[in-house]
Amino acid sequence: MRRRDFLRQSAAAAAAGVSFPYFVPSTVFGQKGKPGANERIRVGFIGTGGRGRYHMFDEKALTDHAEIVALCDCFLPAVEQAAGKLPNGDKVAKYQNYHEMLAKEKLDAVYVPTTTHARALVCIHAMQAGLDVYAEKPVSLTVQEGRAMVKAARKHKRVFQVGTQQRSMPINVYASKLVREGALGKITEVIAYNYEDPKRWEPKPAEPMPERLDWDMWCNQTELRPYRKELHHRWSIWWDYDCGGQSWGISGWGTHGLDQVQCALGTDDTGPVEFWPEGEGKEFPVFCKYANGTLLKLTGYQPKPGETPPKKGDLNGLFVGHEALGALFVGEKGRLRILRGWADTDVPDLLKDAPPPNPEGPGECKWHHENFFECMRTRKRPTADIEIAHRATTLCQIIAMCRDLKRKLKWDPKAEQFVGDDEANKLLSRPRRKGYELPEEFV
Repeated sequence: MRRRDFLRQSAAAAAAGVSFPYFVPSTVFGQKGKPGANERIRVGFIGTGGRGRYHMFDEKALTDHAEIVALCDCFLPAVEQAAGKLPNGDKVAKYQNYHEMLAKEKLDAVYVPTTTHARALVCIHAMQAGLDVYAEKPVSLTVQEGRAMVKAARKHKRVFQVGTQQRSMPINVYASKLVREGALGKITEVIAYNYEDPKRWEPKPAEPMPERLDWDMWCNQTELRPYRKELHHRWSIWWDYDCGGQSWGISGWGTHGLDQVQCALGTDDTGPVEFWPEGEGKEFPVFCKYANGTLLKLTGYQPKPGETPPKKGDLNGLFVGHEALGALFVGEKGRLRILRGWADTDVPDLLKDAPPPNPEGPGECKWHHENFFECMRTRKRPTADIEIAHRATTLCQIIAMCRDLKRKLKWDPKAEQFVGDDEANKLLSRPRRKGYELPEEFV
């Protein structure tokens, strides 16, 4: 039996309520590192920029399980550049239009490291084509988009993993479980970095368009603006294309940091019920309160000039560099900081049996990729399932809205609506350009 035939049969069985064996002998799929010619998962990439190439070339776990057979990007030179670095690059199918790729290629899954403003529609179309999805974060531009993606995944019985890889890192998994299971007692507050907001674009005259760029498709749901290099290559800093996706932004590193909060608090299917601004300034702090009274405070900051940078074990609310990719949990029995690939605490022996820290860089996503491919086989939901990622992304989006409106917001996580606030509810979606609308069945 071919791997992709098994995947499709198991998906169909799951949809029909038929039990299917979770584990299959290695003789069916081939041994790890020695797959048969027809046993490899056939993967396509939609988006071949920096993050896409990171997965292609730096994450061996992907190539242990899958064969990259098709690449697509609305900027064709990026496709050719990526293909040129793949061992089988001359045989890889190359596309500029992902609709054509989905129609022609016999794929099992797609990776979607596109721009944020294009991601939701691409992912939904891939699921409608019967494919499993690994999408980068932030998974959506709006709350409406995120919910639409969840609906599509559930209707089409798709495995949908989102690239919040701290969910799969052993030390993060271990430390998060400690918080959830009460090792710190009741959590009174969580301190996260005070992530930055996106910038607003001002109209500028057009610049020369690069050759073989489909600018209409790149703009996707957003306004078809005159081409500007800073839009094309620095899109994540602008509100039209992201909620603040630059490194220190609320939907950039903030997606990782606030997802870490959700994971450790065990609030994967919900979120805070109140949001309000605290203080003043361009990126003023925002406080959030969960239904159980736990406060999430976006008050963490970088050391000022001359201030001594914190060291591991120095739990004082300072965040340096990638330390913004986590949070400090304050409980009745002590404090625990969970960051990317490591954790520290002031509670003696709390981490004595913890897995070792893992270095950041190539290979840090290996556990996440392994989980994705395992779930493709078992049809279980992955560790960063689309519902989980949608809830964490929603948290980022509402914090940005709170800053925009400069007032308190009451949120109903179940209804995914603001309570008694029509102005705020209008921000849950955005107008979409004709030809790039979400399918009506998921809106």
